[in-house]
Amino acid sequence: MPSQRHSLSLAQEFPFGKRLPDLQFLFIPDNLTFLCGQDTSRGVIYIAIVPVFFNCEGVPMSENLIQRTASAYAYPLLIKNLFLAPVVDNPEQEIVYRDQHRYTYTEFKKRVCKLANALTSIGVKAGDTVAVMDWDSHRYLECFYAVPMLGAVLHTVNIRLSPEQILYTVDHAEDDFILVNEEFLPLLEQIKGRIDTVRGYVLLQDGGNEVESGIEFVGEYEALLAEAATEYTFSDFDENTRATTFYTTGTTGLPKGVYFSHRQLVLHTLGTMSALGTVVNQGRFHQRDVYMPITPMFHVHAWGLPYVATALGVKQVYPGKYAPETLLRLIEKENVTFSHCVPTILHLLMSHPLFTKIDLSNWKVMIGGAALPRAMCKAAMELGIDIFTGYGMSETCPVLTIAHVTEDGLSEDEEITIRCKTGRPLPLVQLRIVDEEMNDVPPDGESVGEIVVRAPWLTQGYLKDQRNSENLWKHGYMHTGDVAWQDGNRYIKITDRIKDVIKIGGEWISSLEVEDLLAGYPGVAEVAVIGVPDAKWGERPLALVVAKEGADVSSKALRQHIRGFVDKGILPKEVVTLTVQFVEAIDKTSVGKINKKLLREKYGKAAAEKQ
Repeated sequence: MPSQRHSLSLAQEFPFGKRLPDLQFLFIPDNLTFLCGQDTSRGVIYIAIVPVFFNCEGVPMSENLIQRTASAYAYPLLIKNLFLAPVVDNPEQEIVYRDQHRYTYTEFKKRVCKLANALTSIGVKAGDTVAVMDWDSHRYLECFYAVPMLGAVLHTVNIRLSPEQILYTVDHAEDDFILVNEEFLPLLEQIKGRIDTVRGYVLLQDGGNEVESGIEFVGEYEALLAEAATEYTFSDFDENTRATTFYTTGTTGLPKGVYFSHRQLVLHTLGTMSALGTVVNQGRFHQRDVYMPITPMFHVHAWGLPYVATALGVKQVYPGKYAPETLLRLIEKENVTFSHCVPTILHLLMSHPLFTKIDLSNWKVMIGGAALPRAMCKAAMELGIDIFTGYGMSETCPVLTIAHVTEDGLSEDEEITIRCKTGRPLPLVQLRIVDEEMNDVPPDGESVGEIVVRAPWLTQGYLKDQRNSENLWKHGYMHTGDVAWQDGNRYIKITDRIKDVIKIGGEWISSLEVEDLLAGYPGVAEVAVIGVPDAKWGERPLALVVAKEGADVSSKALRQHIRGFVDKGILPKEVVTLTVQFVEAIDKTSVGKINKKLLREKYGKAAAEKQ
């Protein structure tokens, strides 16, 4: 048996004199081995079961493992180690919450420690789950660190779900404490009597007004912090400890819980930082930037960018509840240079009169959650905005690819094409596009297949849902459900979700491609294309269109517009079965994505009855 001390996630330590567990009946597969040893300086015996890897000749590689000095520090990849860097590098940099709070990173460090002490004082301990219901705020950022650094799990509650769905997620996650903004008290009061696991509630307020509620609070956030000490020694623990959990938006059945460890969040931070920070110019995120998320902090950790921003030590601006004028005023006042959002949010900003009146020439914005329309990209670029695409999903922590422009001398049209692609994989992301037999399709810019992926920051399953977890990880790769192609330069382009592809006869039509072409027609504000039942073809495309105010646009004109692309060979001839319906608004999910499942339910049946 090796005698050196191994730093292993499965290791267990026992004090001298304590009876060791009975191991004689323990079954150990061929690819695992049992290690034991002692550390006299610490008075412990340790045991571990670890994987054994073999080289190409079948020889175990365990003999080549590094030897670790007994007193060497293993440095686990914990969120606390991201937390320390900006305080050292840039202690006087600012964190801003709307027009209400402004403090330095030095104060941020003290507040995180105060929050850890406050949570401990009300009974939070390692292994507990602490839920947060808040708008994007400095408080939320503090929770991003303090809660998991205690060894507890941070549950970022999607406050846009229905009360019944929120009840489901709170119970399913087995939340022990809830930190709730006073604006969400009416919502919480609807379900409080049916919540079984919660032991205490903490009130979050922007002002000091007295709150009338049937909920009994263990304290108010700022009052608890005011009484807490400014120092806290965060312990080391296993880097594979669960740090966060949250729930998918539930367009198919009940919301599904995903979860991420400290190790995964640290590696995602470093991977995203390396991808965004090492490009020469376009889309670069660096230490002189001013960061403001326009993706909710409850949704995939605001794409993980608050961790990146804090590790870089940049100025951060948190806007609270999203309102177009508030967001634009903050961009102007605080000189925001880097944001991220879904196309729906950017559309709301672009529709506001202030959008064209302020200087946005230093603003970089990464678009995700849905395809970036060419027309939106072009309009943003004309104002000097550095707009580009990022891709991921709730299950992937989330960033997998980024569409950076790395070539010089491109035409405007060529540059827009690249910015609207799904992008290239980040470092450590192994991304494949495969057919139904898991064979790679050619990277020819035409052949499509499903995106499957491996990376060190992917959720390892759905919480308490073995069946869906196995489907997600079929064949050892995470299945995204996205249909895409890859070109010779490794750029990915998603053409549709598998469930959203429109099947006309034997031809598969990309709803996203048709949407993009319709969105470029003058007078079109928003568009969604879905497949509806058709007696002859099986399915046909239906375009749901929101026209710009005062615009003169007709169904006939839009169909002729699409026919032009059919005549040029850009779209298959089956697309001429397209019908157009004008609507007041297009249904969205709780995170601003077009809800095609709901659209098919609303409009598919009516379309079938008209046949």
